[in-house]
Amino acid sequence: MIIREATPADARLIGLSITTAIGDDITDSLAAPDHSREDVVELFATLARLDDTQYSYRNTLVVCDDDGTPAGVAIAYDGACLHEMRQHFFEAALKMLGKDMTGVDDECTPDEFYLDTLAVVPDRRGRGYAQALISATAERAHKSGKPLGLLVEKENRPARRLYEKCGFKFYDERPFAFVMMDHLRLTAAR
Repeated sequence: MIIREATPADARLIGLSITTAIGDDITDSLAAPDHSREDVVELFATLARLDDTQYSYRNTLVVCDDDGTPAGVAIAYDGACLHEMRQHFFEAALKMLGKDMTGVDDECTPDEFYLDTLAVVPDRRGRGYAQALISATAERAHKSGKPLGLLVEKENRPARRLYEKCGFKFYDERPFAFVMMDHLRLTAAR
């Protein structure tokens, strides 16, 4: 397996990974009533091509098979930069989907490095790619001097088991897209 930094050419993979990570309900909510899931993928792909958004290729690691075929992504960034970077999302969501997202709660805090998105292509799951992405992202967090944080749905037992296996611990609860989630943190690089 190979882990590399993303490039703008990975934008579609990043867009697909974000919609996979946020799930069908949130993706459909973003698309409704006048847009498709593909429109939501394109929104995130557009943001991934830019340098200064939370979903930028610059914040993304890609895990690949040994032959270089992309198998998943991790998007993570300094939580202190969320407000500035998220402005692009608000503008693009309004322009591309007609959605005013400015009332959305912060998903992270300024004192953490935030793992926003972790997604592995379905036919590559179970091969250790997610753990490798978490480990590489934890190293970035360690270098920033901040703990690595993430949100997980309370009912998502498989994801929670993965995160706990990697050393994450419950920190608090916080809303994301109007759903209360568990906020987990990893305080030491693994």
